[in-house]
Amino acid sequence: MMFPRMGPLEIGLIVLVILIVFGVGKLPQVGGAIGKGLRAFRKGQAGEEDEGEEEEKPKRKATKKAGKGGKKSKGLS
Repeated sequence: MMFPRMGPLEIGLIVLVILIVFGVGKLPQVGGAIGKGLRAFRKGQAGEEDEGEEEEKPKRKATKKAGKGGKKSKGLS
């Protein structure tokens, strides 16, 4: 069975549908998820089973610093 070749019109239509479904704001997240999935698939094909290598790095927590002459927070201390 022969598959038809994809031309610029077909690729543009696919991109348009993706933009409508996911929106512009979610595209980086979707792209990252697709990239991670492809890397995992390729590693699986190559026979590599090193799953701990690509763990996500822990995010830093934001810390509040008290400014000079700033207002004190109303807490239960």
